[in-house]
Amino acid sequence: MGRVIQWKKTPRGIKGESEWGFFVVSVFDSQIIRVQASRWDQFYPNPYSVVYSPTNPPFDFTESEEYLELSTQKLSLRIKLSSFSCTFLDKNGSILNEDDPLGISWIGTEVSCYKKLQSNEKFIGLGEKTGNLNRAGNAYTNWNTDYFAYGVGDDPLYMSIPFYIGIHEKGAYGVFFDNTHKSVFNFGASTNRFTYFSAEDGEMDYYFIHDPQVKNIISKYTELTGRMELPPKWALGFQQCRYSYYPESEVKTLANTFRDKKMPADVIYLDIHHMESYKVFTFDQIKFPDPKALISYLKEKGFKVIVILDPGIKADSSYLPYQEGKSSGLFVPYPDGEEYQAQVWPGWCALPDFTQEKTREWWSEKMKFYTDAGVDGFWTDMNEPASWGQCTPNLLEFDWEGDKASHRKARNVYGMQMARSTKEGNEKQAKQKRSFVLTRSGFAGIQRYAAAWTGDNVASEAHMLAGIRLVNSLGISGVSFAGYDVGGFVGDASPALFARWMSIAAFSPLYRAHSMINTRDAEPWAFGEEVEEISRNYLQLRYQLLPTIYAAFYSSTQTGLPLAESLAISNPQDPKVFESAFQNQYLFCESFLIAPVESTKEITKVYLPHGNWYNLYTDEFFTGGKEIYVDCPLNYLPVFAKAGAIYAMQSEVLHTSQNHDQILRIHVYLSDQGSTFHYYEDDGISKTYQKGAYYKRSISYDPQLMELKFSPKEGDFKSTFKKTKLYLHGFHTEVLSVNGESQKLELENFAFLNKLTEFDPLPEKAHPYHEISDLKVLELELIDEEIAIAGLF
Repeated sequence: MGRVIQWKKTPRGIKGESEWGFFVVSVFDSQIIRVQASRWDQFYPNPYSVVYSPTNPPFDFTESEEYLELSTQKLSLRIKLSSFSCTFLDKNGSILNEDDPLGISWIGTEVSCYKKLQSNEKFIGLGEKTGNLNRAGNAYTNWNTDYFAYGVGDDPLYMSIPFYIGIHEKGAYGVFFDNTHKSVFNFGASTNRFTYFSAEDGEMDYYFIHDPQVKNIISKYTELTGRMELPPKWALGFQQCRYSYYPESEVKTLANTFRDKKMPADVIYLDIHHMESYKVFTFDQIKFPDPKALISYLKEKGFKVIVILDPGIKADSSYLPYQEGKSSGLFVPYPDGEEYQAQVWPGWCALPDFTQEKTREWWSEKMKFYTDAGVDGFWTDMNEPASWGQCTPNLLEFDWEGDKASHRKARNVYGMQMARSTKEGNEKQAKQKRSFVLTRSGFAGIQRYAAAWTGDNVASEAHMLAGIRLVNSLGISGVSFAGYDVGGFVGDASPALFARWMSIAAFSPLYRAHSMINTRDAEPWAFGEEVEEISRNYLQLRYQLLPTIYAAFYSSTQTGLPLAESLAISNPQDPKVFESAFQNQYLFCESFLIAPVESTKEITKVYLPHGNWYNLYTDEFFTGGKEIYVDCPLNYLPVFAKAGAIYAMQSEVLHTSQNHDQILRIHVYLSDQGSTFHYYEDDGISKTYQKGAYYKRSISYDPQLMELKFSPKEGDFKSTFKKTKLYLHGFHTEVLSVNGESQKLELENFAFLNKLTEFDPLPEKAHPYHEISDLKVLELELIDEEIAIAGLF
């Protein structure tokens, strides 16, 4: 950038000119400052990612001979006039992040920002990136790539989210680099001088975010780029997919088998073989002669249907979608106007230009074909965009909302805009029903439109654990609703691997099994009686926990925080959570510590962070801040409940639309710290919750008063639960105050999930989780909502 030549103050910050460029610095609020730099006195920001538009925020401005400084209540930016280098400081004046003397620089069209490495600095985030939780010492590329059977250390993959969090002894900060070109983030690979982020073209445009808490940095980032909308409740259930289930008789058999075997499930997918010659917006008339009747049959069984959508439109003059797209100029062209075509599943195809508004509207209208048939959700695949040959020409010309852009600029947002078009189409056609879209490709802000899955993984122990890190990293990067293909898409899972994967994925935001063509059957009953029973038990546990999971999804729509939470979020200064032995551990719905472990192990080491913990199955008590050894036979996934945890369970159901027994089971774990659970409920399907049709109430525990408080309910929705049953873990008192009234507690022997031990692979060994816990149980009858205790639900 060189020396600052001139500058002026603006309502949001400053703007000016240096020897080699132009700059704008904007204060968004007390925690976010934006830095833009360009070689030209005009800026072309990405129109797709940032949705936060602050008004003129208050900030202090000071000027000296050497520096300009902008300060808010939480953050300061000091700009060196001799070089336009930026130093970010917290409210105490400690350096959070500082430019290297090279600062913002160009090499041809490539723009980079070089940052000094802080002492023992760690880096987390960047979305869908393989490798370790701590990104230090490595470099990563953002370029959405179709990568079949990728390795557990390979990069790049399908999705690009150029947001990371830096952590060091003086604090934490976030950086979102809002440039859609191919970019690189180097966290000290091949250099000990600096870290940097760069893009092959475009502007330097980054947002610096600070808060003392990593959680609040993530929340601020999602305020900037948007948060997910509340999904339909059925999308939280188990989803069964295969490439492919056909003909319709096989789909019916699949559905009937789930119900006959009493295995909970909500979703069946139809992959590319449901289409006629792989053409989107068609059904194969031989394999699926009456799709509407089939889908109606599945709905009667409690199943929703999701169909795959690929962007490639077969270049066939007799194919109506191609005729419409060609005549209306909806496809991506070369610069001379000729239509671009690439080979995908249907053969030579044209690509809809989703950066053009009229294309998105057309796509939304075309989706009526599926919604009229009763389809409930959509799976956008191959949307990097992928094609045979994997080398899309860079000179293609995208509309980019009328500003025109090459493939270099548009590729990374293509999948995101396809997901956006699909969501908007689903909502337009389904009226008041909520949409569900699952996407393979995306960019920063994708969480507003779709859930994500981690692509074509492999049936291996290493991939199972890598998928956990990928989902946790996506959560750090704003994508709360994410998952992986349970059992592995590529190759054949062993029975043990599938069983372990099913148990881990029961604690994943997205719970989907998927396998590819020409592999063994991969349904939960396909691996023998032992695996079937283990799968059934964890499926049932998932469905019993749906009140907690649904409440956590609602909370994420408000805060942007993940459901699967890396331990680094709450324990950023604890070096143990970054160690390879423990980096896969995470919190699920804030209450459960999940310790994933390979199916080949019978004992594993678990790190319990600071605080107190209870074994979920036995209530065995542990103090935190230490490592313990835990038995982990195939039917037993190590899970711990956090002291102070409050969570809700329901009776067993086979799908989310089936009625439960109307008893809400609230579990409370003794702690010397107070805690609160925010319960949330609505109809799970419509958008009427946005107009007040919801049921919300907080449940708080005060250890000093030995009191449990149920707040007054909010919202107009009538709860589906008529009775509340409290399970008190670790309590030794006979009396607990509930909303100010003392309740005498009865002791009840309660074998919590003891069925998990029915298929013990080592029956001659005694395991501590075989012991039955003694729980104090309090049942509260609903009489009148005006009565404090009896009217809790």
